Amino acid sequence: MSADKHLQSWQERFEMAEAMQPLLGKLYRNQGVEVMIFGRPLLNASTIDIIKAHRLVRRHVGNKLRLRESFPFVEALSKLAVKQCKVDIGKLAVNYWENHSDVSEIQAYMAEQLEQAIDESDATEERDVVLYGFGRIGRLLARLLIEKTGKSNKMRLRAIVLRGGRKGDLEKRASLLRRDSVHGPFNGSVEVDEENNAIIANGTYIQVIYANSPDEVDYTKYGINNALVVDNTGIWKDEAGLGLHLKSPGASKVLLTAPAKGEIKNVVLGVNDGDILDSDAIVSAASCTTNAITPVLKAVNDKYGIVNGHVETIHSYTNDQNLIDNYHKADRRGRSAPLNMVITETGAAKAVAKALPVLAGKLTGNAIRVPTPNVSMAIISINLESDTSKEDLNEYLKNTALHSPLQNQIDFTESTEIVSSDLVGSRHAGVVDSKATIADGNRAILYVWYDNEFGYSCQVVGVMQKMLNLNCLSLPA
Repeated sequence: MSADKHLQSWQERFEMAEAMQPLLGKLYRNQGVEVMIFGRPLLNASTIDIIKAHRLVRRHVGNKLRLRESFPFVEALSKLAVKQCKVDIGKLAVNYWENHSDVSEIQAYMAEQLEQAIDESDATEERDVVLYGFGRIGRLLARLLIEKTGKSNKMRLRAIVLRGGRKGDLEKRASLLRRDSVHGPFNGSVEVDEENNAIIANGTYIQVIYANSPDEVDYTKYGINNALVVDNTGIWKDEAGLGLHLKSPGASKVLLTAPAKGEIKNVVLGVNDGDILDSDAIVSAASCTTNAITPVLKAVNDKYGIVNGHVETIHSYTNDQNLIDNYHKADRRGRSAPLNMVITETGAAKAVAKALPVLAGKLTGNAIRVPTPNVSMAIISINLESDTSKEDLNEYLKNTALHSPLQNQIDFTESTEIVSSDLVGSRHAGVVDSKATIADGNRAILYVWYDNEFGYSCQVVGVMQKMLNLNCLSLPA
């Protein structure tokens, strides 16, 4: 191909991606439909992101998916009364072109494939959400909720509850939402309404409330009712503490973004979210590490059976550690986080059993905090009930990541060059690094990357939807 043809090809792809963007936006804003390409979300994606998502298809199926091949499927989707679902047009297009050649049949094919999600009515009730705490996870949850703003969005961020309230606090909170050293700038506009103590982000009006205890707030004063309160503080972890939220008028359910104590259900989306009942007023979304490893462990156990194993977590440092050496109540965590690898305890391996009881008593775990600000890795060393090989195990996990109920939790990479910073912003709970997989007979070692902030926050949003009965189909299944 000549140099001019390369440029012409690029311009055609660029123009096709640009033409796709308004359709993608309208599908979400008006119908609540999130479009994906082999698990890569296209909501608010740039033209370059759309082109890259198409290029990644080759890694999964061995062939390119051209934008001119996928564009007719987006057009067909925009003509269907599909509501509140995720649609992977990459998978639909690849499947279609493997078996058809006639463009005129695409509309009928899409109607058939998406029949489950076609609904002329939209009677789902809007639900209020309150973020109690606004640290690393709280701000990322805010970004994710605001990203989905539109008339079809049934989960509305209404308020943030904070301690303090000193002069300048509101602007500083807004500034931390605007700018993030790890995840980059906020995608949009953030304004401050000092008079009414509110932040307005991409048109979403967020009331900022100051309180020192969960039971001090009357949410109904702000027009907030029947709300799900997401506790990001980590201060209260048992039923007595988290139950304080339910004493506040306007609050009806509580979700903890940390492992819970006692009998509170620890839920990992994709694994045991079916255990959530309408009667559950308090639920935990477990930890980032538990979310990263449990889906992979479930997948492996389903096929091979797990006898026992050990999980070693190589975890980025967190706000709980010190920047420089100073007193800390926990062992070793007082030493400077940016300067040291720090061995510490983790309950993630034991916590797996709360979401996946079949593995109770079979796993041990430890953690090493390392001097990186985000993205972690779990090294899962397991003994299996049946033999396998590296090739078979990787092929199985690849298919699981693409074509199973765990496709939104498990991602899979075959890159020989990927490093931790490449996974910043990953929306999956965990990413299997297939090149590092070791398997010999009944013994296997898996390396699973995870964005312990953003990937976990995406899991939390999914649990929030489940708690509010805002279930979202993923098609094709």
